[in-house]
Amino acid sequence: MFCFAALIPSFPIRRSGLFLSLASAALFLAATSAHAQFGGPPATTPVHDPAALRPPAGARVAIVEFEDMECPDCGRANPLLREAAAKYNIPWVRHDFPLPFHAWSFNAAVNARWFDLKSKKLGDEYRDAVFASQASITTPDLLNQFTQKFAASHSVALPFAIDPQGKLAAEVKADYALGQRIGIEHTPTIWISTANSKGAPFVEVVDRSKLFQLIDQAIADTRSAAPAKSAHK
Repeated sequence: MFCFAALIPSFPIRRSGLFLSLASAALFLAATSAHAQFGGPPATTPVHDPAALRPPAGARVAIVEFEDMECPDCGRANPLLREAAAKYNIPWVRHDFPLPFHAWSFNAAVNARWFDLKSKKLGDEYRDAVFASQASITTPDLLNQFTQKFAASHSVALPFAIDPQGKLAAEVKADYALGQRIGIEHTPTIWISTANSKGAPFVEVVDRSKLFQLIDQAIADTRSAAPAKSAHK
């Protein structure tokens, strides 16, 4: 089941130790449960701003994902997307969309961006590791313990303050705002995007069993296309 974002009007500033009340969380979960039961996810996400769905410069086809690192369905999708990106050797553009009712997803996104500063490969390894261990990370404190162990296992010295000036948090919030402009309603939201395609410029992956089929079609539709001229994170 998707993690729904449609009922969340905005993304609040999160500080360590500040969480939603149990009553608010229960109300939200009841509302989203009803939405999932009676309405279900939209067949496709209405895209209000398609500019960010272009492939990076030099790529004809890319996977574009908006993810929440605490979202169980994002965790289920993660191995498949990693496999597809490797199989087809295409970019996998991962955007942060941490839902406000999740206790530690925002902090995890900030942590991942700190590891990105060491190398993008290490940042993505951290994301993949969090998804793989998601079920055992139930609190912010457990996330901190997991992050410390991950850093130690990669011989990286973790600072006392990951983001003292809030620059990484601002980047995460900017990604969230981008998702809102596009029209994200749930996580994960995944597209196969193309440059100069004879087909659709982007197609949402609603049924993940068809992911490889959609990529095959995108590659076929862009076989004679020139590389993209502009990139968006």
